[in-house]
Amino acid sequence: MRTDCDTDARLIEEASQAPERFTALFDRHHQAIYAYVARRLGPDLAEDVASETFLIAFDRRQTFDAEHGEVRPWLFGIASNLVARHVRAETRRYKALARAGGQDRGTEYGLIDGVAGRLDAAAVRGRLAEALRRLPEPVRAVLLLVAWAGLNQQEAAAALGIPAGTARSRLHRARQAMREALGAEIEMEE
Repeated sequence: MRTDCDTDARLIEEASQAPERFTALFDRHHQAIYAYVARRLGPDLAEDVASETFLIAFDRRQTFDAEHGEVRPWLFGIASNLVARHVRAETRRYKALARAGGQDRGTEYGLIDGVAGRLDAAAVRGRLAEALRRLPEPVRAVLLLVAWAGLNQQEAAAALGIPAGTARSRLHRARQAMREALGAEIEMEE
């Protein structure tokens, strides 16, 4: 039985001889990379950064070594490095959200969502944004790869090129900071 990981590694291998094979990787992973980057940097930069992620991956396809990891964390690692270039803009965005006290005027909530849910989220959003802004970038990167990209600790470690124990401790610190910032209003799972 072939897994997506085996298929991804094979596609990269095939793309060395037939570059058009790389489009299957793009089709498979672009949406997840885009969604992660959009949550980190906002939708205005997301398409550019997601596209640049795949350009870099394509350029480096011959250096990918399936023995050292899977394609998905490798792609998120490239995206995370690109996001790191935009950290100052991200920090300014969190600072603005925190100052606005959660007054995000975006269309994040549809009309069918209840008013109570929007009020609860708005009350927490400013504190959450401020807590995220205060986290050191290496700690924030692990948290957001796990929370927003859906990677597990091992995959986040691989994406960032750090030991699994480092990712685990950074995630623990980030969760502690979120608990302190949000108080008893949320229950975060370890």
